[in-house]
Amino acid sequence: MESVFKSGFVAVVGRPNVGKSTLINQIIKQKVSIVSDKAQTTRNKILCVHTDEDGQIIFLDTPGIHKPRHKLGRFMDEAAYGSLRNIDAVLFLIAADEKRGPGDMFVLEKLQNVKAPVFLIVNKIDKLEKEKVLHVIGEYSQLRKFHSVIPLSALKGDNVDTLVGELKKTLMPGPKYFPDDMITDQPERLIVAEIVREKLLQMTREEVPHALAVYVDEMTRRPNGKVYTRLTVYVERESQKRIVVGKNGAVLKEIGKRARTEIEHLLGSSVFLDIWVKVKPDWRNKASALSEFGYTKK
Repeated sequence: MESVFKSGFVAVVGRPNVGKSTLINQIIKQKVSIVSDKAQTTRNKILCVHTDEDGQIIFLDTPGIHKPRHKLGRFMDEAAYGSLRNIDAVLFLIAADEKRGPGDMFVLEKLQNVKAPVFLIVNKIDKLEKEKVLHVIGEYSQLRKFHSVIPLSALKGDNVDTLVGELKKTLMPGPKYFPDDMITDQPERLIVAEIVREKLLQMTREEVPHALAVYVDEMTRRPNGKVYTRLTVYVERESQKRIVVGKNGAVLKEIGKRARTEIEHLLGSSVFLDIWVKVKPDWRNKASALSEFGYTKK
């Protein structure tokens, strides 16, 4: 008997920095969403596609749900909330090694009226003993009834295949929405900008990461086959610009070096990165800047 092809859309939600992007990258088997140890790394809703012979799961990697402090924050939350509409399943991620806090409760509150099956995904189990993981599961299970509870390690890939299998059981028979070789709806230019932003996040601290935006101004293939890519890194203050550039440009050079390797792998060709840093005061609260950098409703 031929197996029935199943498909559906799955929102991945949780407070900032619980491992949503890491989980999706693990499932897709390719880096699509950037990751860092900074909260609110993901800013846009990113569509990622997992396809095999008997199903297609379209994941929506959402910004961490949080109480917004500026226009960028409101855009990020709308991207997250919007993903809960017309969805077939929801993965609610928590970090097993961190105490339940207001952020987790805030997300649970947003899930109250969601009619789709909600999975509790207990991430980072590799950092805790089994008994403590079971205690965390017990705590959350008292707060609401979940369709399924799956403990896993997104970083190491432990139990991730189990999650995919459970989702296939839950989803209904449906069409193949995207071609087999499609893994994301994000254009190359945006992925390139996000890779550079990821390296910036890795090398900066304090207030700088949240004030960063990266925009690809030009991306052209030269006669020698090398892809010339000119990017502008935007910050909000001169002091932040000095941090990003570093002494004698050292920080910016290292960022370019780290990013180039991944971008060349993505594009399959040699890349010349031309990175500039500019100050755009308070850009996170300016509608025109948010629109320019791609933080607008789709």
